[in-house]
Amino acid sequence: MVYLKTDSKISDEDKQLALDSYNIISKEIGKFTDNKVEIQLTDLMITIPMKALHHLTEILKLTSQGKHISVVASATEMTTQAAADYLNCSRPHVVKLLEEGKIEYTKIGKHRRVKYEDLVSYKKTEKAKQKELLIKIMEADEASGLYDTE
Repeated sequence: MVYLKTDSKISDEDKQLALDSYNIISKEIGKFTDNKVEIQLTDLMITIPMKALHHLTEILKLTSQGKHISVVASATEMTTQAAADYLNCSRPHVVKLLEEGKIEYTKIGKHRRVKYEDLVSYKKTEKAKQKELLIKIMEADEASGLYDTE
């Protein structure tokens, strides 16, 4: 299980360093045709999978924007507290969602465990619903003349 979460504030210096690194890598990444790439770290040369370089590039991009990053293995089961942290809501709210059947879970003794993929799926579905409702509200405002498009 891999679960890395950065809670500390990202400094402006680190944001700039991440942005500079992102810009360099994103320009060069398209030139590689192999499934692996060599990276030099001081006197050490390492070979990493191209997929890992793509992930690193995305991490650098998010870091440059000051966003916090979590890396979670796809088959990971999470506690209700970790699920609440991921969804940015309270643990009791997550428990309610589980008990209502909105997110699948397993129970180990008294403890509930949620698969990371199920959380991602739930979050995507909710975002799509929110977008659809927002569009309907905008259309209703336009129809009633409250939203001026000109």
